[in-house]
Amino acid sequence: MTTARKLVLAAAAITISAGAFASKPTSIKHVEDVVDGENIYSHYVVKCSNGKTADISAWDNRKKWCIGKGGKDECTKKQIKTAKKVCR
Repeated sequence: MTTARKLVLAAAAITISAGAFASKPTSIKHVEDVVDGENIYSHYVVKCSNGKTADISAWDNRKKWCIGKGGKDECTKKQIKTAKKVCR
């Protein structure tokens, strides 16, 4: 095997193993339903495998999941995607 090929394989192995150690959500708990004027959303707390906790919000009857308590900026359609984002 050439040296360049060995370096490429080593770099790929390091990248794959680093992804395995990334922080992941371990629990998602409902805290409260919030009514703010005409806006209604649900507040959740995500606990991550690195010990970090973060807030996420569910809007439109849990069809839209956003980062932060009451936030509407960074959103996805799935709870787990948003939870993974806050745990990074």
